[in-house]
Amino acid sequence: MPIYMDRHDVAEEVTAEIVAEIHQEDLRIQHKYCCRGITYWYDDGRKTAFCLVEAPNKEAIIEMHAKAHGEVPNTIIEVDDTIVESFLGRIEDPKKSQKRELNIVNNPAFRILMVLKITQHNLQNAPANLSKLTLETIGTLVDLYEGRIVKQTETDLLISYDTTTKAIHSALAIKELLDTSLAITVQSHMGLSAGLPVTKEHGLFEETINTAERLSDISKNRILITSEIQDLYESENLNHPIDKNVIRTIRLSDAHFLNDVMNHLEKEWRNPTLGVADFCAHLGLSTSQLYRKMTTVIYKSINVLVQDFRLQKALELVQRSDRNISEIAFDTGFNSAAYFTKCFQKKYDITPSAYRKNYKPL
Repeated sequence: MPIYMDRHDVAEEVTAEIVAEIHQEDLRIQHKYCCRGITYWYDDGRKTAFCLVEAPNKEAIIEMHAKAHGEVPNTIIEVDDTIVESFLGRIEDPKKSQKRELNIVNNPAFRILMVLKITQHNLQNAPANLSKLTLETIGTLVDLYEGRIVKQTETDLLISYDTTTKAIHSALAIKELLDTSLAITVQSHMGLSAGLPVTKEHGLFEETINTAERLSDISKNRILITSEIQDLYESENLNHPIDKNVIRTIRLSDAHFLNDVMNHLEKEWRNPTLGVADFCAHLGLSTSQLYRKMTTVIYKSINVLVQDFRLQKALELVQRSDRNISEIAFDTGFNSAAYFTKCFQKKYDITPSAYRKNYKPL
């Protein structure tokens, strides 16, 4: 049967003990609905609870909760239990204190996520990748700060941390490692965002991952974090402010702007007429307002952002598809193959044809 995670936003007067009692009510009748409660997380500070349940469908979970105690979930999503464990560190109840009859869980599901990417300075060099030795060293640093690697490729990492302090210290250590060992050939990009596993989006930690991904994409030689992370870090480390020479903080309103821009771009990037007017209409901003926001938040104009996004998509197609260069040009929103080749060469110092000829998959 599929596995689901649901979210409950509970009242201020609810305690961890009350949630534990409610969970026991679920377990008493779960068999009637073909459900199996696996575990749950409760955050007394944020007043949120998340249940991990094996069930035939979402409706069975809602009916079970409604009959057991009436606290139906706000949101339910289907999940992979191994991915849940990667993010949250467990898929079973924490050990119960021997002194307690009831297993009271006050274990938040709030996590800090880091996205690390590397890009090449010059595509004429060998393909950029994180060597086995470097990956092992990064893994050691992640373990040192009690992080968990959720996803890993030769060039990208998604890492989950329980606390802001450990996430920041780990990010600084990883950046120092990469700046020392790989700075000549590649550039590292790091973005950190924090959030809850189930929101309005469909995927586990989807909003938080998207923000961390996009922060890493616009980072320039500094680690990018949200203001929420800075506030949490500085509350945990009084008299030790964030080092602004290494870390750039982006306000939550600017993070929302970044996500709005990227959501529209990801939807419309193949449209060859996509430009400033489209984004102004979508965001409800004037041309001058959009320009100011773009240059202060993303450090690029809309036209440069769109072109860079298309070129990255084109680069992936040159690497992985057998379509010819002209087809790739038109597939990625360029009006002519000649202009596409000119833009590609200007950005990557090599023509797409020459790059395809020299490219060797890792």
